[in-house]
Amino acid sequence: MSKAAPMLAALQHGDSFFPSGAASFSWGVETLASEGVVSNAQDLEAFVLAQLKGRWASFDRGVVSAAYRNAGDIEEIRRIDSLVEAQTLAIEMRDGSHRSGLALLQMHEKLGNECAAAYRNLVRMSDANGNLTVMQGFLWATTGMSADDAELVSAHSLCVGLLGAAVRLGTIGHVEAQKILESMHTVVDGIIDLPPPPLERLQAFTPMSEIAVMRHETIDSRLFAN
Repeated sequence: MSKAAPMLAALQHGDSFFPSGAASFSWGVETLASEGVVSNAQDLEAFVLAQLKGRWASFDRGVVSAAYRNAGDIEEIRRIDSLVEAQTLAIEMRDGSHRSGLALLQMHEKLGNECAAAYRNLVRMSDANGNLTVMQGFLWATTGMSADDAELVSAHSLCVGLLGAAVRLGTIGHVEAQKILESMHTVVDGIIDLPPPPLERLQAFTPMSEIAVMRHETIDSRLFAN
C-alpha cells in the first residue's frame, strides 16, 4: 500500500460526494428548525457541539473504533451491532441508524466489497441490524483507511450531515456552515487526544435531538427522513 493510500481512502469515504445515503437524514435538525429552536448559526453551532460532546465522543467514537479493530471478526461485529441496538432507545433513532447503515453497506457491496456483501446478507436475514456507526468502522477498515482517520471521518461526517441539512433547510448559508465546521475542528482535535471509550463504558446524552427525531413525523412539511 502506498503512503498516500490511507489518506486518499479517507478523502473518498468522508466526502459528501460518496453516495452513502446520509443526505436523507437531518437527525432532528429539521424538526428543531421548523419549531424555531434552531433558527440561526449560533443555535446550530451549539446543537452540533452538543452532538459531538454528548454522543460522538462518548458513544459513536467508541463504536467506530471497536468495529474497526474487529473488522475481521463478523461475530464480534454482530455483537457490537447488538450492543448499539440495545443502547439506542428511541425507535426513530434506531430506524435512521439502520437505514443509513444499510445504505452504506449497499454502496460498498456495489463497489465489490465482499465483507459488505456478507454482512448485508445477515441484515437481510434479520440476523444483524446494520447500525450506522458499526458499519462505518467495519467497512472503513476494509478500505485501507487508518484507524485514526476512521474516527476523524466519523466526526466529520456527523458535522457535515447536520450542517448540510441546515443549509438545505435555509437555516444557514454555506459560509456560516464552513465557519461552524472549522470551529468544530478544535473540538474534535481535543476529543481525539483522549483514548476512545471502551464498549463497556459507552454513554450518550442528547435528549434534544432524540426528542426532535421522535416529533419529526408531526411537522407539516418534511424534506428529510428524520
